[in-house]
Amino acid sequence: MKKILAMTLALCMIFALCLSSSAFAAENLTFTTGGETGTYYAFGSVIAQYVSSNSDVNVTAVTGNGSQANVEDMDAGFYQLAFCQSDVMSYAYAGTNLFEELGAVDSFSVVGALYMEQVQIVTMNPDIKTVADLKGKNVSIGALGSGVYFNAVDVLGVYGLDAEKDINPVYQSFGDSAESLKDGKIDAAFIVSGAPTTAITELCTTNDAYLVPIDGEVADKLMESSPFYTVYDIPAGTYEGQTEDVKTITVKATLIVSTSASEDEVYNITAAIFDNIEAITKENAKGAELSLENATEGMTVPFHAGAAKYFKEKGIEVEAE
Repeated sequence: MKKILAMTLALCMIFALCLSSSAFAAENLTFTTGGETGTYYAFGSVIAQYVSSNSDVNVTAVTGNGSQANVEDMDAGFYQLAFCQSDVMSYAYAGTNLFEELGAVDSFSVVGALYMEQVQIVTMNPDIKTVADLKGKNVSIGALGSGVYFNAVDVLGVYGLDAEKDINPVYQSFGDSAESLKDGKIDAAFIVSGAPTTAITELCTTNDAYLVPIDGEVADKLMESSPFYTVYDIPAGTYEGQTEDVKTITVKATLIVSTSASEDEVYNITAAIFDNIEAITKENAKGAELSLENATEGMTVPFHAGAAKYFKEKGIEVEAE
């Protein structure tokens, strides 16, 4: 009886050790996204689910405070994965604009771009047909120092307009901008987000609002100085009353990772995402924008070695850290 009991205890200990080593084999990473009502968090939660289910890396998506905060929090060691606009990511790596005071941040690298975030200029003023028509108008250009603010400065600049002198700048969030447009307090607003954007959808549904195009030649000129921008046509019908495609530029919602993450971890994360595009798309419409080409084009920050290994296997060479 004593022998049987001893053997039972030994087997239990072996089983426990197996479970323990199995648990330690799976890496646990935290992924900071955006506000809980936004696309970053919704899509990030789906990405976390598919990575956790299709690799030995457990990823937990949490709410975040936007691109700049995500980079800073990752640099501080609070998170290992983050969403970031491609332009803000570029600012961080170079230590410019939003990161001029903090300085260059090189503690992260790229996994891949996931979807487009369009620079959308919305107005209800029938006199505004081009960006040049914003001169002298009251225009919301995002919170002072935000990513939207610098996008607005870039766009206005290529049209020869100074954001602080040639327009009357107003510094508002997307929701506040929509309310100000309804109340006639502003003439136009810059909104940088994946189209369709809720604030614009609601505005166009109940008001005569429309998008102002950023034409091709100007977009090409902008991309010469800022290669993180790409051109994009917002398809007709995206918003109520939109009968034609609207030309604009985009930045990309990009997945970045701490440089402390191992090559195997990041390879498995990248594979779990891009090997499951169809399934991810069924969970969130933004999955339809996932592609190897979109993931690797227009990136101004080096890729993590693990992501570079995955893309190389797919025939795409990228610059790695």
